[in-house]
Amino acid sequence: MRHAVVMAGGSGTRLWPLSRAARPKQLLDVVSSGDGGAHSLLAEAFARLEAVLPAERIWVCTAARYGDQVQAALPRLRPDRLVLEPVARDTANAVGLAAALVAEADPDAELAVVSADHVIRPVERFAAALGTAYDALATRPRALVTLGIRPTAPATGFGYVRRGAPTGVPGVAEAAAFKEKPDRATAEGYLASGEYLWNSGMFVWRARTVLDALAEHLPASAEGLDRVVAAPAGPQRDAVLAEVFPTLPKTSVDYAVLEPAATEPGRVLVADLDVDWLDVGSWPALAQTLATEGGNAVAGLAVTLDSAGNIVFSDDPEHVVALVGVRDSVVVATADVTMVCPVADAERVKALLAAVEERFGGRYS
Repeated sequence: MRHAVVMAGGSGTRLWPLSRAARPKQLLDVVSSGDGGAHSLLAEAFARLEAVLPAERIWVCTAARYGDQVQAALPRLRPDRLVLEPVARDTANAVGLAAALVAEADPDAELAVVSADHVIRPVERFAAALGTAYDALATRPRALVTLGIRPTAPATGFGYVRRGAPTGVPGVAEAAAFKEKPDRATAEGYLASGEYLWNSGMFVWRARTVLDALAEHLPASAEGLDRVVAAPAGPQRDAVLAEVFPTLPKTSVDYAVLEPAATEPGRVLVADLDVDWLDVGSWPALAQTLATEGGNAVAGLAVTLDSAGNIVFSDDPEHVVALVGVRDSVVVATADVTMVCPVADAERVKALLAAVEERFGGRYS
């Protein structure tokens, strides 16, 4: 059967000071609902999958410290579908743990791996493309299918995948090459060629296929995950997970699974995902989900005078952020931190947080 797992473990340091170690990005109500309200990226990701699958076949993988918050945010998530990482050991182990638990529940499971920090519209086109990616496994059961987003601009902040030979499944091609984040000129060439898609970091494969790939290319992780699943579900398994998981080699699923597979012709496929896609990984990206007032992206109480191009966010319903003569800046006010930076420097927020931690420890993290 078809299953999906939402990867929701990151803390989202690039959205500091709104996101914190105890209050991660994916659980914040930052996506406008269109009716004056807002909901979280995680809730949107879960609802998006419900257009494809029943709730009992949707899993969520997150950090153990977020487990209670995730369960409260997703009342339709079955408790036994919540996968908790004791510590962060990068995506190879997170995906491997989820795949091992899904395979235990359904040995023949086909598994989609999606992110909790994407905004994807319209849902109908996402559902159709995800269904097509699952369909590709019927003809190529050992395939690793990545979802590629049709590019709308020569973006330099995303990786790319080049489409190769067709597979016989409409909308799915062999992946001819993966490219790292390009410079502007290269990105313009990719866009003009029509051959390249943005690499979304979302995948579809059989759960057993991923576990077999880990056994071949990352045996220490595979052996550790086997020990976890061999323990009876409940306190015994939790104890083994807490002992074993921190010892697993820390590496990404791209490095451990996709790169080795890409050396085998026709093993990695790419499904064309023609949607409006936003990876909410920075303040400028989040701004695209906010209401616009007077040329500024605004959430919370704000008053602007002779100001434009700003991103203004206040999470205190009693606190007004007032700007006069301010241009192209990010202004974020929380109960204990106020952050101001040029929009052009928004990618440096992670470094700013590191400087704050160096001076004040984890108090404001």
